[in-house]
Amino acid sequence: MSTSSSTAAERNFKKDFLKIVFVVLGVLLICFSIFFINHNENNEYIIETIGHNGSAEEGNALFKINCVGCHGITARGLVGPDLHSITQRLNDKEIIKQVTGGLTPPMPSFEIDPVNMSNLLKYLHTLE
Repeated sequence: MSTSSSTAAERNFKKDFLKIVFVVLGVLLICFSIFFINHNENNEYIIETIGHNGSAEEGNALFKINCVGCHGITARGLVGPDLHSITQRLNDKEIIKQVTGGLTPPMPSFEIDPVNMSNLLKYLHTLE
């Protein structure tokens, strides 16, 4: 009888182990799906933004409305860093991700349409 109870315990262990493996795989699949969807949407936004030929004048106006509080009227930095030569330190994709994601606290994330983001990028390129 010890053999049968041992086999039953082994079967229960295998069932429990398989359940855990399937749950873990399911969670990983969900996480990967969320990452892929979010990453894909972000890439489309970046591609669209870079596809526009922005206006430095309109970008300057956006900067003055949204950014001077932290970066200063001349973009030399206050709470936020000096943005002169930012386009030499970061590429356009990195800048877009920084502005839209607020990747370095205390910078907030901004919801900005691709045309206006393109304008802001054009302005930042004038700060070299």
